[in-house]
Amino acid sequence: MDLANPHHARARAKRHHGPTLPMKVGTRGSPLALYQTRHFLDLIRAVCPLLREVDAFEEHEISTAGDRVQDRRLAEIGGKGLFAKEIHEALLDGRVDFAVHSLKDLETELPPGIVLACTLRREDPRDAIVLGDACHRQAFRDPRGFTSAAHHDNPDPFAALPKGALVGTASVRRQAQLLYARPDLRCEVIRGNVQTRLSRVATGEFDASLLALAGLKRLGLEHHAGVVISEDDMVPAACQGIIGVTVRADDVELHELLSAICDPCSRPVSLCERAFLGALDGSCRTPIGGHATLTDDGQIRLTGLIARADGSFVLRRTITGDACDAERIGRALGEELLVESPADVFA
Repeated sequence: MDLANPHHARARAKRHHGPTLPMKVGTRGSPLALYQTRHFLDLIRAVCPLLREVDAFEEHEISTAGDRVQDRRLAEIGGKGLFAKEIHEALLDGRVDFAVHSLKDLETELPPGIVLACTLRREDPRDAIVLGDACHRQAFRDPRGFTSAAHHDNPDPFAALPKGALVGTASVRRQAQLLYARPDLRCEVIRGNVQTRLSRVATGEFDASLLALAGLKRLGLEHHAGVVISEDDMVPAACQGIIGVTVRADDVELHELLSAICDPCSRPVSLCERAFLGALDGSCRTPIGGHATLTDDGQIRLTGLIARADGSFVLRRTITGDACDAERIGRALGEELLVESPADVFA
């Protein structure tokens, strides 16, 4: 995006007088994206009573390339930046003032003139398996199996999947870890919003699917999580469960407004996980997982994973250090895995 563009120049000139009402919030149009945007607005209104008394915000739904192309993996059409490109174009030329994202879908290097100004409290970062009828029948045959989310402590989280089951996922990270644990399974691409994926399992098109538990919880659909997979059994995507808000770098007033709702725990873990991902220069084609947690004594613990999509290679490492050094720790682990991984993993 060219910041010398006259549209961008006019937008910057108008902002010398501060934001005008209503402030415009850019978002994708999926039910989950709209929920996350409204959650963000609820938090802003809660900390600023004046904004509750006026019609201070407008939602602007923006169609992105990532939403429009539903029959291919993101890696085949340009990567995760396709969920933000059009939104950030609107941000740069002044059509919107904020942009709300699932942080795991946001590229690690943002366009010039845009900054990640706020991260909200993290929802449960774990992955979940949505089970179809074939899996429920397997649970009754297999004494290890289970059919409800009440059995999350089962030692084998994949026991409810019958041999050779067809699992729908668009994530090579999930696919790689699933096939590493269960090479007998089959994986095919499933795209679309959460409700679409659930319906494709319910109609029998897929025996099961893998989804982020955070999205299911936010939509009130967590009862569809037949199995919740611990972070030890499946390393989550970097920043899974975190909502991020981007603004123009020169909008000082909006930075100050967002500082009131920025979650102090999500900031260091998101910095750590995004630095880890950035060091690997990982694309949607490379199966990468990264999950950081804060400890009571001020440390940050990061687990990183890199793999082949077919599950034939999985490398996992953990590093711990001072939370104040979150970005350095993320880069260090990323560089370590980069050195230890076969070159074809990044091909």
